[in-house]
Amino acid sequence: MSNIIQTLEATKNQNIPDLKTGDVVRVFLHIKEGANERTQEIRGTVIRKRNSGNNANFTVRRIASNGIGVERTFLLNSPRIEKVIVERHSHVRRAQLYFLRERTGKSSRLKQKFTS
Repeated sequence: MSNIIQTLEATKNQNIPDLKTGDVVRVFLHIKEGANERTQEIRGTVIRKRNSGNNANFTVRRIASNGIGVERTFLLNSPRIEKVIVERHSHVRRAQLYFLRERTGKSSRLKQKFTS
């Protein structure tokens, strides 16, 4: 029975490091537009991470032009993700950072976690 489940699961994308909620990341996404292919970079804060086998995903929130917040959800096992770079770790006490949606400016900052 477990052999069937293992064959149905997607292989883990090796270009994605261990992510935690509150990390500031840069996601490089492979995009096809007609016949053209390009790489798009999305830089933001991980506000949610869900681990559920094949459906494991994480959501990145960034502030676009004119202060509009944009969220994008990525599958962890997606072959479209070229690489993910973790720029900094933040000290958070919650699993989902939905409270950042109502905040702007200095109040939306998270304290950096320093490792010694």
